[in-house]
Amino acid sequence: MSIKQVRLSNQAKDQLSRLKAKTGIQQWNILCRWGLCLSLQQPTPPTPIDIPADSNVEMTWQTFGGDAHELYLAVIKERCARDGLGCSDEVVARQFRLHLHRGISYLATPQAIRSVADLVRLSIKAVVISTPDADEVS
Repeated sequence: MSIKQVRLSNQAKDQLSRLKAKTGIQQWNILCRWGLCLSLQQPTPPTPIDIPADSNVEMTWQTFGGDAHELYLAVIKERCARDGLGCSDEVVARQFRLHLHRGISYLATPQAIRSVADLVRLSIKAVVISTPDADEVS
């Protein structure tokens, strides 16, 4: 297992605190999953920056992923391979952290998410974008 603990930066904690207030979603892990998925759907890899683990928000990998923790890990590994980075434990853990924090930043963009309804609209938009046009399906 390449990821055992998830610890957020203070910036991500602050962003998630504002999102919790706007959406009513009180669990860090649920908002973190939304952020991860939002980042993974982007066509480019996240910028390789150092992200401090300087907040008091920490959870186990199983808490982060819930019943789908194996699926999240598989998707992250697939994305690492697609981006040509390999799938070593260190690469997977670093890319997870970068995607997680990028996604949280996207969610925290002013006026992006004002309520849980905005999260639903965001997910519907993602499904529509990733679904092939009926004319293109053979």
